[in-house]
Amino acid sequence: MGFTEKQEALVKDSWEIMKQNIPQLSLRFFSLILEIAPAAKNMFSFLKDSDEIPHNNPKLKAHAVKVFKMTCESAVQLREKGEVVVGETTLKYLGSVHLQKGVIDPHFEVVKEALLRTVKEAMGEKWSEDTKEAWGEAYDQLAAAIKAEMHSEAAAA
Repeated sequence: MGFTEKQEALVKDSWEIMKQNIPQLSLRFFSLILEIAPAAKNMFSFLKDSDEIPHNNPKLKAHAVKVFKMTCESAVQLREKGEVVVGETTLKYLGSVHLQKGVIDPHFEVVKEALLRTVKEAMGEKWSEDTKEAWGEAYDQLAAAIKAEMHSEAAAA
């Protein structure tokens, strides 16, 4: 079916709303990841040596913003190009880092759940099943591109 024009609009509109509150949303996003999967803390160098989520950690905020932004930009490209287009070096880097950290398919599902819950909270009354499906599809396409790069990296090793 592909990524529809309506889905693209929903992701863009909700991203515009969320951009106003990135520091809080990024902390919420990571809080949810760790709530769903507490052991994930050890996968993030900027969280490893902390018993709590450091609320003023610039690396955490920067990482969360990248995840949100890349998902949104990927969604826009899904409509324009029919596939996820992330800079080749960025995709290779993401594949390499995820492989090194031992990321497996269930980890992508944890991040997806945290992302959807964060978007839902940010959207409030504007949240809908269509918005959930749009962000879910955008994330799934990005995750699939990262996984494909991980597999090619593993095969080359």
